[in-house]
Amino acid sequence: MIPIKPVGAGSGKSAAPARTIDAAAGVAAQYLQPGALNLAALPPLSLYVHWPWCVRKCPYCDFNSHEATGEVPEKQYLDALRLDLEMALPLIWGRRIHTVFIGGGTPSLMSAAGLDRLLSDLRTLLPLDGDAEITMEANPGTFEAEKFRSYRTSGINRLSIGIQSFNPHHLQALGRIHDDGEARRAVEIALANFDNFNLDLMYALPSQTLDEARVDLATALSYQPPHLSLYHLTMEPNTVFAKYPPELPDDDTSADMQDLVADMTGAAGYGHYEVSAYARPGHQAKHNLNYWQFGDYLGIGAGAHTKLSFPHRVLRQARYKQPKSYMEQVANGTPVQEEHEIPRAEMGFEFMLNTLRLQGGFAPNLFTERTGLALNTIEKGLNEAEGKGLIYRDHAIIRPTELGHRFLNDLQQIFLA
Repeated sequence: MIPIKPVGAGSGKSAAPARTIDAAAGVAAQYLQPGALNLAALPPLSLYVHWPWCVRKCPYCDFNSHEATGEVPEKQYLDALRLDLEMALPLIWGRRIHTVFIGGGTPSLMSAAGLDRLLSDLRTLLPLDGDAEITMEANPGTFEAEKFRSYRTSGINRLSIGIQSFNPHHLQALGRIHDDGEARRAVEIALANFDNFNLDLMYALPSQTLDEARVDLATALSYQPPHLSLYHLTMEPNTVFAKYPPELPDDDTSADMQDLVADMTGAAGYGHYEVSAYARPGHQAKHNLNYWQFGDYLGIGAGAHTKLSFPHRVLRQARYKQPKSYMEQVANGTPVQEEHEIPRAEMGFEFMLNTLRLQGGFAPNLFTERTGLALNTIEKGLNEAEGKGLIYRDHAIIRPTELGHRFLNDLQQIFLA
């Protein structure tokens, strides 16, 4: 395995970025040298922009988010995002951006003028597709009708709204800053301003009953959102819930909730296309699909991750996580904290880890297109998974079976080198 290595840690502040665009171009040229892979074409490219601040850290959240204490340094952070992107451009010269996702944290804390400036910078520096999907995460406690109209005017054409529940008791247990009334108002503002939006909902919540889960989902479906993301609450390491676990529904009740989700979304006309994603026809999340199909993405902002393909290698990067450190390192010309190539021996697992999340699976030739390897490099794993009834495959498709979806972790681990 090729180890992750620190990149340009820097020993202090400098008057100008140490890693100039010329230096970055030299790094890009290095990645164009011969290597272990052979990609005939590069995959679609997306952009992820991370906004690291939120009003309050939720007890279940393990994302790179930080409670805003005092005034958020919006202008300084937007300056850093632009400089970060400028320094990354040599890695993606000539490539078009198909989707943009602004995540967090709570990006809807950004001012309307700040969001307009961010999108203007992106359009200035990047060749965006004319019909690019541009998504912004938003939390109901930050919804202001006029601000969201401004977001729409600036170019946001899809919202992802963190509802989590319409039940006031469950919202309180989850540490959310909004109540049930604000959740409903947020959806109404989205309906009035956006043709395309997603509602995030969670189930198997502390002390939640099956009937309460049914009411939550029925409320969400009553708004006929184009897209639903339905997540089973999990206790992630290094969270408050991991340290002080709440009382959760037992396994049987959780399984009943999963069956309920499948039945109600199917009856309402939503296609279950990924483990936690349900969409009305034509409204699958293009940005997330690109992740799951092992596409490329450039990540800018505190803690953002990148995956970029070159003809003979695939590169991963991670930015500095703490907002203050990130802004300082960008000023030094060194925003990337970790960087490594995906080893050839791990490429099959990386591909299958993503694509096996898709209900419809993938075409066999996609494996070679995205990894630069022949499909027979994972033949042993395919045979084992097929023998256990976890996948179906023929000349046109490789996809998880119903059993494979139920035991997805076991299926993915078969391909671990």
